Amino acid sequence: MKILVISHMYPSRKRSVYGIFVHKHIKALINQGCEVKVVSPVPYVPFPLKYIKQKWREYDDIPKKDIIEGVEVYYPRYIDFPKSLMFGYSGYFMYLGVNNIIKKIYKDWKFDIIHSHVGLPDGFAGMLANRHYKLPHIITIHGQDFQRTIYKGETCKKNLFKALETSNKIITVSTKLKNIVDTESFSDRVAVINNGIDLEDCANIGSKIDFGLDHDYDFSDENTILSVSNLVKTKGIDLNIKAVSLLITKYPNIKYLIIGDGPERESLKNLAYELDLKDNVLFLGKLPHEDVMKYMSATDIFCLPSWEEGFGVVYIEAMAHGKPTIGVKGEGIEDAIVSGKNGFLVNPHNEKDVADTIGYLLSNKDKREEIGQKGKDTVINRFTWEQNANKTINIYRELLKSK
Repeated sequence: MKILVISHMYPSRKRSVYGIFVHKHIKALINQGCEVKVVSPVPYVPFPLKYIKQKWREYDDIPKKDIIEGVEVYYPRYIDFPKSLMFGYSGYFMYLGVNNIIKKIYKDWKFDIIHSHVGLPDGFAGMLANRHYKLPHIITIHGQDFQRTIYKGETCKKNLFKALETSNKIITVSTKLKNIVDTESFSDRVAVINNGIDLEDCANIGSKIDFGLDHDYDFSDENTILSVSNLVKTKGIDLNIKAVSLLITKYPNIKYLIIGDGPERESLKNLAYELDLKDNVLFLGKLPHEDVMKYMSATDIFCLPSWEEGFGVVYIEAMAHGKPTIGVKGEGIEDAIVSGKNGFLVNPHNEKDVADTIGYLLSNKDKREEIGQKGKDTVINRFTWEQNANKTINIYRELLKSK
């Protein structure tokens, strides 16, 4: 099977972890015998913008074509307006940017299936391109389409649903996302295939991390909590900081490590300072994926009380490291965590619930280890990229049979 993937979320040499989950999914498909090429549209950068903002410089530096760990990736440019202006029409703009390169690919490599990741704009662009090929078209929904795009205005919702209604199959990465559209006309074509992880990515280095001069930590004598995310409001990082302030008297050696960056970084730093936690809360910034895995191995508890998660690969990465993992009730991670059995789910927007759960784990080492091991077993048995690829390939085969 030859699969053409359209995904603006994809790693490049300038943004090595962006869309890493799509890349991992594709590598697993290739390992199962599929041939895959990727079209990853990149915003076009007009002359002055690349000198104004780092993000635009990074876009401009991305090559038109590259090989990422053996995967052939094309990076055509398309018009993308800042601050989501005209986002409802973004699928048209993306189509104009990708159509010619898709035609060139098909001329020499006649793909059997188009698989778009994200409904708008990618799925809409894939729908327009597919009018020429009339091949099976699959759209995977990772979260934003159903959690944000449908609320951005009537045009956004209309064009998103148009892409979904004309697709042959829709994959959501969690049951939560599937349930959001259960009453829509296309709901009978929705299948849940959770994201996965590569078990070989999991580090196992104990409590000491040695990164050289800049990063050299030994957490063996401390109680450590970790989160990994973009620093935006919906991730609940402030709830973790407030929870630490509730626990500091009983656990003065507590350390909360925050990996990631984003618009909330300064306000979160200020919050830690105001709560007199500047020595207990460490902001580590963005780190390479392999370093993130080392921190997961070295810390005691993973906690991300985010209330807008389509699924959340980072949770199952932490579980795979044998760490007791805390998520939020009603979110996508409910597909993996049974609260109190193989992890914990807390109420949204509730720092006391977060603090009580962390405190329980810190005071019960045996339970911490038991929960961590059960979480690890869950991931090994149900949430690997190999399992994800097998389920996806079954859908490919069904569609090709009925073609």
